[in-house]
Amino acid sequence: MTARYHGSTHQNPQNAPKAMPASARQRDFRRTPAANPSTDRNDAAIQQLNPGMKLPAQAIVVVHRADGSGTTFIWTDYLSKVSPVWKSKVGANTSVQWPIGIGAKGNEGVANNVMNTKGSIGYVEFAYAKQNKLTTINVINKDGKTVAPNAASFQAAAASANWRNADGFYVILTEQPGAASWPIAGATFILFPKQPRDPIVANEALKFFAWAFAKGDKMAEELDYVPMPKTVVTEIQKVWASEIKDANGKPIYAISH
Repeated sequence: MTARYHGSTHQNPQNAPKAMPASARQRDFRRTPAANPSTDRNDAAIQQLNPGMKLPAQAIVVVHRADGSGTTFIWTDYLSKVSPVWKSKVGANTSVQWPIGIGAKGNEGVANNVMNTKGSIGYVEFAYAKQNKLTTINVINKDGKTVAPNAASFQAAAASANWRNADGFYVILTEQPGAASWPIAGATFILFPKQPRDPIVANEALKFFAWAFAKGDKMAEELDYVPMPKTVVTEIQKVWASEIKDANGKPIYAISH
């Protein structure tokens, strides 16, 4: 499992207030722009989230990925958790049947369409949004707190997750508890066999992963990704030592450490 986190929505600021909307939704707001095509920027529910701001009477144009992607899975999983309507009509997957919107390929395609379409909103990987200086929005999380997409809020989401009780450490980081947690995050996973065919190759791979967890935090941060919490790394390495074995039942990780 690697220390990569996703999650950022961005919008075209043209014809919108210079201060970005405080949130994309609230706990009792069950509609989303993609599930309700009549939603405008000055929709009463959106205006309620942005008191004191004059929002334009402008339709929201949804831009989504046309190709399958993990970013789409994380975004639609989040929407499925906060909107029963979205969950029942669209669901969560790497590729879904979008009810409305403009499809574009990759982060670059989504970003280009948003930047060139008035009133539009889309989603991209955070690293791409930051490196390309895209406008992002804040979101109200599971605890009802307004949070911005940044390293601290991603780390908070990862730290709040119940990794220990998850089978194979498979945790989807959307809607994690915690006042500081960004609710649209996700980890990238590496699958590793419990009984590798080639123990020598497997041992070298584990040594590399151990080095990455121990020495790779700064490199991950330089790429605008977030390192795994140290408590999670400790649990992962315990599993390596107890469950990854050679044909004779000997732990591969324990042999060289």
